[in-house]
Amino acid sequence: MAKPTDAAWMARALQLARRGLYTTHPNPRVGCVLVKNQHMIGEGWHVRAGEPHAEVHALRMAGETVRGATAYVTLEPCSHHGRTGPCAVALIEAGVDRVVVAMQDPNPDVSGRGIAMLRQAGIEVEVGLLEEEARSLNLGFISRMTRLRPYLRLKMAMSLDGRTAMQSGESQWITGPHARAEVQRLRASASAVMTGVDSIIFDNSRLTIRAAELGLDDAEAIASRQPLRVVVDTQLRLPQAAACLREPGRTLVATVPGHDPQRRAHLEAAGAEVLVLPAGENGHVDLHALLRYLAEQELVNELLLETGATLAGAMLDAGLVDEMQLFVAPTLLGGEARPLFALPGLTRMAQQRPLEILDIRAIGRDWRITARPEHRQE
Repeated sequence: MAKPTDAAWMARALQLARRGLYTTHPNPRVGCVLVKNQHMIGEGWHVRAGEPHAEVHALRMAGETVRGATAYVTLEPCSHHGRTGPCAVALIEAGVDRVVVAMQDPNPDVSGRGIAMLRQAGIEVEVGLLEEEARSLNLGFISRMTRLRPYLRLKMAMSLDGRTAMQSGESQWITGPHARAEVQRLRASASAVMTGVDSIIFDNSRLTIRAAELGLDDAEAIASRQPLRVVVDTQLRLPQAAACLREPGRTLVATVPGHDPQRRAHLEAAGAEVLVLPAGENGHVDLHALLRYLAEQELVNELLLETGATLAGAMLDAGLVDEMQLFVAPTLLGGEARPLFALPGLTRMAQQRPLEILDIRAIGRDWRITARPEHRQE
């Protein structure tokens, strides 16, 4: 019988890290496995911010048997003091002989320091095993650390003829229950959910995680952490009776200067947090500034955009869409219905916006297309 390899143990650490998919915000998802004499002696994962890191859970499980062990960690052990102590120090003090790290910490202020600390203590360190898999698990954390903005995932539901709603704005429901459950899981894995004010006006969207639709064993616990709700509202038209203002959690309304102070006061009294940002060149909310704010002030890693054609098109034009989750229903809404994107000014084939298709799969009676915008050659 073949013995587990380094790759197999790291795969187990990644599997553990995924258990924090819905809970670790704004921290990264991290798993750790401790192995001695080809046997697992301890394992753990980071559950939520402020609680022990993956390495600490694994060390506690291993106890005194850890000396001389190998640690497999999906992210470089931290070297700094935050709400918890540095994991690099904990591994050194525990007496591990070897540490295998999937990827370095993307935080430029600390990247490589934990690895250097381990090596200075005489511990053998290897970096880069299953790095791509580790990176895919923390796309939002990496984006916030390296690009100073969240990873933006755009979700849209459409008919087979590329329409998202009837001309009146009616859109519930285009897709079936399996697709809607998948959307709930996208919301649960996001730090924040964003929409445009028109989507609230037409659909009275709540933008919440609904435990009954998640289809997960720990749905109630996951739904207890509602993501930040962000409404882009240049004209400050959000109704005070909007359902999203009555839901648990926070609703942030991003707007521009120059509105009637009384209108803002009424919205705030209804439960909104109004964020005034500079206007962009088109007079609307500066989307780049909004995403910077979310990364810096709200510590948003992954941002789920659920919106209509106008804001979706504006985000695409601004180069801020990292990934698309497009749910396609086997139905037709007709030429008068609303389109997927508002992209004015495209008059020549040379101006088309190519996409890279990453995945296509059936979700119940619907289809989900995962894609990302290709870099355009001007």
